[in-house]
Amino acid sequence: MLCTLQQLKAAPVAKSNSGNDEQSPREGSAASSQLPKSPAHKEARALRSDDHAIVSTDRHVLANDRIKGLARRTFNKHVLSEIGGFAGLFQLDGVGSKLELAIQLGLHSSIGCDLVNHCVNDIAVQGATPLFFLDYFAAGHIDPDVVQQVISGLVDACKANACALLGGETAETPWLYGNSDYELAGFMTGVVSRSRLLTGEAIREGDCLLGLPSNGLHTTGYALALKLLLETAHYRPDQYINELGDKVGAALMRPHRSYLAPIRKLIQAEVVTGFSHITGGGLTENLPRILPRGLAAHVDLSAWDPPPLFTHLKELGGLDHDEMFRTFNMGIGLVAVVPADLIKKARLTLTRMNERSIILGRVIRKSSPRILYS
Repeated sequence: MLCTLQQLKAAPVAKSNSGNDEQSPREGSAASSQLPKSPAHKEARALRSDDHAIVSTDRHVLANDRIKGLARRTFNKHVLSEIGGFAGLFQLDGVGSKLELAIQLGLHSSIGCDLVNHCVNDIAVQGATPLFFLDYFAAGHIDPDVVQQVISGLVDACKANACALLGGETAETPWLYGNSDYELAGFMTGVVSRSRLLTGEAIREGDCLLGLPSNGLHTTGYALALKLLLETAHYRPDQYINELGDKVGAALMRPHRSYLAPIRKLIQAEVVTGFSHITGGGLTENLPRILPRGLAAHVDLSAWDPPPLFTHLKELGGLDHDEMFRTFNMGIGLVAVVPADLIKKARLTLTRMNERSIILGRVIRKSSPRILYS
């Protein structure tokens, strides 16, 4: 997506080679290209130019209209264009308000790691192996040093997750951004066999909810966190705060974890029936996404103590329980759903790789609400 620091906008992920000097696809990107014409294509063109041939353009238009109608059935809220143009528009994942702080602090490489790890987790929880990543970088003024730092962060994260940075696009758009402002977006492609796909349909009543810690906010809840820490409390990013046990900027810029390694280990151990990546919407909105109809998550709030950052945000904003658990991850970045008789094996698997885990609660039979806290 193409976005200012205040409002999200749409960004093209593919474009024609129309000679636009301000947007240049990097090598290996998904931009469209002119392919060599096949003999069949040349023969068809000859027929169209033949005065004696009769070609029905009406049937051609009718067929295309029907194709458009069928294809629209696959559209979701992220599709931003109609069929028929020279390229399509699709809204991509970005890192949101965290980018504003990254630009202010000059921590350009960390934001690339956040983006890649977020995308890796989103496909890994479905049992998929990441294959390649494509990025979109847009700025008011292209600074080669900043671009290098941002892409270096992408590269480091891609290498750590054993996937390729296949390409991307760089755009200089001074009418959208200030000189130092930029936006970064991207998407990940992975592969999984149908038999290994994790959809959550195997989850049963009585399964345990096993939580893995987050590093901090990850990439969720930054708009509210920045408002509370920088505007309400008037903290500076370089200021040490006792309640946080850290400087404000350092606490906020902790990277979004990749959970690829523990996810793979748990899948290989055959101890999971589903995973939930805790992103926007927190536990409240993400856990129910993987539960079959008629089942709900019962979360025991005494099972863990949220890190100091979340406690301090709650105090600064006077936020209630519902808003906290719907806005922030509360210290839990991933939830694995594990059959009760396999929970010891699952935790031992994680312990062997120095991964801490928390039994958050259980799956219960209940249609509404889909998640209960006690």
